Amino acid sequence: LFRSKPVRERIPIILGAVGPKNVALAAELAEGWQPLFFHPGKASEVWGDSLADGLAKRDASLGPLDVMVSAPFAITDEPESALDGHRHALALYIGGMGAKEKNFSNALVRRYGYDAEAEVIQQLYLSGRKAEAAAAVPADLVRDTCLVGPVGYIRDRLAVYAAAGVTTLQVAPMAPTHAGRVDSIAKLREIADA
Repeated sequence: LFRSKPVRERIPIILGAVGPKNVALAAELAEGWQPLFFHPGKASEVWGDSLADGLAKRDASLGPLDVMVSAPFAITDEPESALDGHRHALALYIGGMGAKEKNFSNALVRRYGYDAEAEVIQQLYLSGRKAEAAAAVPADLVRDTCLVGPVGYIRDRLAVYAAAGVTTLQVAPMAPTHAGRVDSIAKLREIADA
């Protein structure tokens, strides 16, 4: 159906950004901000100043900034397999996305405090040693940038994400089947509503 007038006056802008200037821009002008590989324990240290700078210039009519974080997600008492899948994704982004000198994920991980590790991961990945690059991703970085573990751990991590300023948590269920993904989302809702 063709409409000559927009359905709403303003289409929300959601900016995916990890660099300091773009994060400030998101906080100033966008309805939402989507960081990559959000680390709740490092968020304030890495993005706090940029967010504060942007929010200081923000037009009140935009309302509060929606911090929209995406995280791989699995409820499991045996998290190793799911964590390993996330480890390989991190290795790809830290080691192989973008030019060696312009890899934004690598730069982000360095700002998280993993400078030496990011260098090693990138060298290994770019030399074709992808499994070794994945093995070089620090276990705490893997664990802290996803939502994987038993029910109690998931409950605690939801509180950590909220305390870090996350207002919308977009989970990417890691269950191998559609039914498993639907079930895991239903369980997450129960945990969140408890």
